[in-house]
Amino acid sequence: MTKLCTDAGWDLLSNHIARNALHNSDARYDAPKCDEDTRVEVTGEIMDWIMDRDGPQRLLCMTGAAGSGKSALQQTTAEKCLENGILGSTFFFLVTDPTRNTVKRVVPTIAYQLGRTNDALRLCIKSAVENDLLIFDKSLRTQMTTLIAEPSQRCKSMGTDLTTLPHAILIDGLDECTGEDRQAELLTAVKECLLIDGLPFRVFIASRPEWAIRTALEPGGDLWKVAYRIQLSDQYDASADMHRYLQRRFELISLRIGDPEWFSAGHIDTLVQAASGQFIYVATAYKYISERRASPAERLKIVLTWTPHEGQATRPFAALDKLYTNVLLAAKNAYEAVDSHHERDFLLLFRVHHVGVTGFRLKYRKTTMTRPPAGLISALLCLETRAEETLISDLHSLVALETGRGGDLPLRLYHKSFSDFLEEESRAKDLFVPEDRVYTHLAKCSLRHITECPLDFDSLPAKWEKFRLPPLHRRSLKEAIEDLPSFMSSATAIDDEVVSFTENGGWQKIDRLLPPLCRSYGWSSRSFDDWLGTLRSFTDHLKARRPDAAAVISVLVEKWEEYHHPVPI
Repeated sequence: MTKLCTDAGWDLLSNHIARNALHNSDARYDAPKCDEDTRVEVTGEIMDWIMDRDGPQRLLCMTGAAGSGKSALQQTTAEKCLENGILGSTFFFLVTDPTRNTVKRVVPTIAYQLGRTNDALRLCIKSAVENDLLIFDKSLRTQMTTLIAEPSQRCKSMGTDLTTLPHAILIDGLDECTGEDRQAELLTAVKECLLIDGLPFRVFIASRPEWAIRTALEPGGDLWKVAYRIQLSDQYDASADMHRYLQRRFELISLRIGDPEWFSAGHIDTLVQAASGQFIYVATAYKYISERRASPAERLKIVLTWTPHEGQATRPFAALDKLYTNVLLAAKNAYEAVDSHHERDFLLLFRVHHVGVTGFRLKYRKTTMTRPPAGLISALLCLETRAEETLISDLHSLVALETGRGGDLPLRLYHKSFSDFLEEESRAKDLFVPEDRVYTHLAKCSLRHITECPLDFDSLPAKWEKFRLPPLHRRSLKEAIEDLPSFMSSATAIDDEVVSFTENGGWQKIDRLLPPLCRSYGWSSRSFDDWLGTLRSFTDHLKARRPDAAAVISVLVEKWEEYHHPVPI
């Protein structure tokens, strides 16, 4: 066998590292980090955990919503660890950088940094590479064992006290690593290779709460019992820190321009409130406002009053829009790649749920709005039970299902700015779904829901709650009937579906369902008249396009006006 030159193994290792992933790489020259007196509580908790070498849990997983400041906390932690002489290695994933958006270079990069902290460890790592020149093409677990765990143990057997080595290993942005399975593989490798007895390492991983880390941390997951967890968005309110962040920076602008009156405390309060706990919001706003070649007062006014429109050159939240686009597009691709989701439109389905969060506009209810829980919306859309959980499985950094009254699970958006993004075509661009498409889909699904109802319409019970249907199906059928006139009135290109519904006896089914619905839920005469009025208005517009279908609906509307006012309970 040809003998390798002295540093061949180390040189080979260095050729497989991701230089941009280091905390102090030139690619991250303007990396976000926490101000000195901000995020004090959470950075204190992180550093206390890292410094406690005898703590039972040697893995820290910090999860948080998109834009909540995870990377800034990782950067700050890295610098604090470096100051204290305990920084072993860092790896900052970035989805848009091909050198650090996969797991391929993670282990070599960590091993390289660890080797640079101790000459004996470096020699052991170098020898490991030289003994297996194909190591970089092997599994993560094999790489981590061969390049980190075994060299550390060998180093110990040679007399090195491992407790004197820098022991903090920081990995940021796990969610930005391509492939959920590879993310999970990395977590498993860390658990099985770096947390074993005899090794000194304490590993700090930060990520949005997406599938790999979320399931690993759930009860029964691989990391449930071994990881110390910080849930950034739930445990820490960053409002005061964001206020200090803006106050300090606005005061520096005051010194630069010689005008202390260009902003007010109220302006800062408004920005912090608009951020909804999202540090990236205030950082983006500040970056836009502080542009040296522009008036900060004018730019502050733009941020506070900005309403986007097509062709507008001013885009103060371009960074936020890019973040939302990346997360939403990744979720769309993952959802639509599943065989059982064939022909489903992820963006349309999610937008229906989003409009449900802000409230469906129902014309017959005048100024009121209905906000059905996510499960009811899924049933109304004729989807399988708990379809909403699958729909948002890759959006947990932006939204959550939270237990509401009666055990319902309404959808909650963490940030108002995400809702603003979804509602504005000039921001969402190709991901935008207009509301008329939402109401068109809701109308089509409601018509289908009623048509496919499996009840025996010749022998319906007198009370709605006696219908032999699952409870959620009963609720969604009720919602479909109540909201159908409003959905159709707000829809476009619905005529073919209305004609088919008419030909299949759909209106006759509603005729049978209305008495038990009114009897059980006590519609007031005014509400019922408003419902009929909305349906009558839709029918009047339909007459010119589809007179036959309109004629059938008109006959029943007249019947309901005469005979079907609500029956008292």
